[in-house]
Amino acid sequence: MNTIQSINSFLSDRGWLHITDPEEEIRFLAAGEYNANYLITINEIYGQAQHVFRINHGSQLGLDRQIEYEYAVLHALSRSGVTPRPFFCEPEPGYDELGHGVLLMEYLPGVPLDYKKDWQEAASIFAKVHAQPVNDALIVQANPVLEIARESEGLIRRFDDHPLQEQRDMLLSYLDRIMDLADKAAPLFEDDPMVIVNTEVNSHNFIISEDDDSKQGWLVDWEKAVVSSRFQDIGHFLVPTTTLWKTDFRFDDEGRKAFVAAYLEAADTDMDLDTAMQCADVMEKTILLRAMSWCFMAYYEYTQSNRMLKNNDTFVKIQYNMDKMECFFGQKR
Repeated sequence: MNTIQSINSFLSDRGWLHITDPEEEIRFLAAGEYNANYLITINEIYGQAQHVFRINHGSQLGLDRQIEYEYAVLHALSRSGVTPRPFFCEPEPGYDELGHGVLLMEYLPGVPLDYKKDWQEAASIFAKVHAQPVNDALIVQANPVLEIARESEGLIRRFDDHPLQEQRDMLLSYLDRIMDLADKAAPLFEDDPMVIVNTEVNSHNFIISEDDDSKQGWLVDWEKAVVSSRFQDIGHFLVPTTTLWKTDFRFDDEGRKAFVAAYLEAADTDMDLDTAMQCADVMEKTILLRAMSWCFMAYYEYTQSNRMLKNNDTFVKIQYNMDKMECFFGQKR
């Protein structure tokens, strides 16, 4: 049985949706490193209804029921107006082709974010997400710099026989710098309330729909969300390893400041811009460590083991980041 047949059988078994022609109504949409997404289009009396069927194949958070966690995140954010609405979740679907669990959610039409013209929309999306009540079921990262540094160390040390020893040494040296920064920067984040953050905000995790009169944006892919500092999202959005992941764009200093100022205005917070820029800079440095550590770990998985999901474009970017690691570390403030 192939994946489309398994999706059809599962939906029929559970009564989530009624499919009449699976080969036409179920189409592959996109895949990340740990999830595959299928677009389901059903013709109804009043037009077409479209949904995303998400299949989980692993967890960056080390969770046994990863898809159930993402479902809880989406429920917590359902009133934000900028995230997909979740409908159903099943962590044990009973079909080999359906991995470690499935999720049915709203399909949102649009295109990936364009940094040059959509950055203000991104600031508004972050403000709406960060305003939502915190869900007690979600993982908490109270000291984001320290906890991201520890996560990064685990990625760096995961494979003893990793072939890129020079990059390992650079990563461990940079890790020491971030661990030192964690103590110095802790007071910056003490008075800022923790919020739900996405933590993986590359341009293709935003969906932008625009016509002559209006623009609407959403943030999707909530597999790695946690409760932590809002500057996890802000720093991740600004750092070059994010902007260069799918595009050739980099924020300059003026652009960084404009984005943070737009966020502060949209979030209606009392934090002053200078303090916010310091927080953003600390998190950029920290997110850079995490991004490079993940690429280092993933390089091994792509070249040495049988990874469930592989994307050639992703591997090309992983190789690029490994080749340019010294440059990235040297350029960050």
